[in-house]
Amino acid sequence: MVNTLGRLNHVGVATPSIGDSIAFYRDVMGATTIHAAFDLPVQGVRVCFVDMPNTQIELIEPLGEDSPIAAFIAKNPAGGQHHLCYEVPDIEEALAWFRAKGARVLGEPRTGAHGTPIFFVHPRDMGGVLTEIMETPREQH
Repeated sequence: MVNTLGRLNHVGVATPSIGDSIAFYRDVMGATTIHAAFDLPVQGVRVCFVDMPNTQIELIEPLGEDSPIAAFIAKNPAGGQHHLCYEVPDIEEALAWFRAKGARVLGEPRTGAHGTPIFFVHPRDMGGVLTEIMETPREQH
């Protein structure tokens, strides 16, 4: 049974403009590996991963007014930290563990931007931080 979170996979950063955020991470923060942005219509977002030495930054831009990120951007027009994502070896086991602890899981597991199953846990049950739980990609097991 899961009793600890795994590796920090990424920090999700909501942004009104992935293009502007890419320029910031490249020009100000010195990022040298920035992956191509892509749309994730099922989740209503455009995503771009920026590699850092010890994790990734996931830039998240709303695809439209119905995007779950749109409300965050409306409250935080410049964008900002949206969530932390931790890896687990087995998503179903982690889901059962969080639910058994009484944590509020937001929706059912779905495929995330890395192509692996994910779910989110409500910030009120995670020390005030929206937390994404992601099954470790197979090539990293």
